[in-house]
Amino acid sequence: MSSTRFRPKLYNKAAVLCPLCGIRSAKRRCPALGKQICAVCCGTKRNVQIHCPKDCAYLASARDHPAAAVVRQQQRDVGLMMQSMRDFNERQSQLFLFINTFLMKYQPPELQALIDDDVVEAMRALAATYETASRGVIYEHRPASLPAQRLVTALRPVLAEAGQGGSVFERDAAVVMRRIEHAVADVRASDQLNRRAYLDLLGRVIVKKDPGATDSKNVVNL
Repeated sequence: MSSTRFRPKLYNKAAVLCPLCGIRSAKRRCPALGKQICAVCCGTKRNVQIHCPKDCAYLASARDHPAAAVVRQQQRDVGLMMQSMRDFNERQSQLFLFINTFLMKYQPPELQALIDDDVVEAMRALAATYETASRGVIYEHRPASLPAQRLVTALRPVLAEAGQGGSVFERDAAVVMRRIEHAVADVRASDQLNRRAYLDLLGRVIVKKDPGATDSKNVVNL
């Protein structure tokens, strides 16, 4: 009677879950992470949470032939941003884009990824501070979490330099920050499992130019 060797790999059919979402099957090799991820995370997180190499075949294919789902996502993203700016004057619109660009580029000093809840806390505290200042009372409102406080600390001097102070700027800043706070809630409502849903949206809408380019400003796809 002949015998055959037992090969356990032939019987191991369990699907490997994507390490990014932990929900879908990982079927796509990611050269940036060196591991398998799901197609959805590949499509929605490339060049946002995943720093894709330029020679990635999936990246090149997406640029040449964007999927209908990607096009719809881009349209929803731009629609949400435009809705958030619907009744702004020019100064408020510029400040809205300025703050969101800062959020997209911000790197926490502790190298821990910022999440949407940190943004909400920071915007709420800063808005309250500017609202109080516009009434002639100097009082600094502080967020509860340390990451949010670090974001406030990093953003305040940049805003002070950009706005040069004054009650008009303080009122505009408060309005814009309240709007960002509400925009985060709206985006999270449609993507509750993603703790960086709003920040990921900014990464898709605000495009970084090549550092080697002569104009180093960011481009907002609105």
